[in-house]
Amino acid sequence: EAKMSSRKGKKVTKARKPGKLDGSRASKKPNPLINARKRNHGIGNLQPKRDLTRFVKWPHYIRLQRQKRILLRRLSVPPQVHQFTQTLEKNIATQLFKFLHKNRPESKAEKKKRRQAAAEAKAADPDKPIKTEKPIFVKSGINHVVKLIENNQAKLVIIAHDVD
Repeated sequence: EAKMSSRKGKKVTKARKPGKLDGSRASKKPNPLINARKRNHGIGNLQPKRDLTRFVKWPHYIRLQRQKRILLRRLSVPPQVHQFTQTLEKNIATQLFKFLHKNRPESKAEKKKRRQAAAEAKAADPDKPIKTEKPIFVKSGINHVVKLIENNQAKLVIIAHDVD
C-alpha cells in the first residue's frame, strides 16, 4: 500500500507488522472441535422480505375498478341493466345529441320572455283564459328520473355507459 505524502509528492510505504504475511489467514485450518456458527450482527429479530402488495393502500380508482370486476364476476347482471354497459354507435349518438339539444331545458332568459308574453296577453284581454304550458324538455337528475320511472311517465331513459 502506497500513500502520497502531502509535502513533497513522494511515495511513502507503510511498515507491516512482523509475522503477518499475505496468505497467513487462508492457510489456517479450522479447529474440528469448535463448531462454526453464523453470527447475526443485526438489531433484533428481522423477518425475511415478503411480498406486501396485498397490504398497500391502493389509490381509490384502482380499488373501485377491482371491486367492480369482482362484483361483475360474482353477480349475474339482468339484461335490462347490462345493456347500459355498451356505448352507442357514432351515428346513433349524434342523433341522440341532436335530440337532446333540441329538447334542452329553457334558459332563464327564455323563461322570462315566455312569462312576460303571457302576462302581456293577460293584461290585454283579462277575460280570455290564457293557456301557458311549460315546454316539453329533457328531465335530468337521478332522483327526478327515478320518480318519473316509478310513475311510468318516462318514455326514454339515457344514462352514461361508463358510470360505476
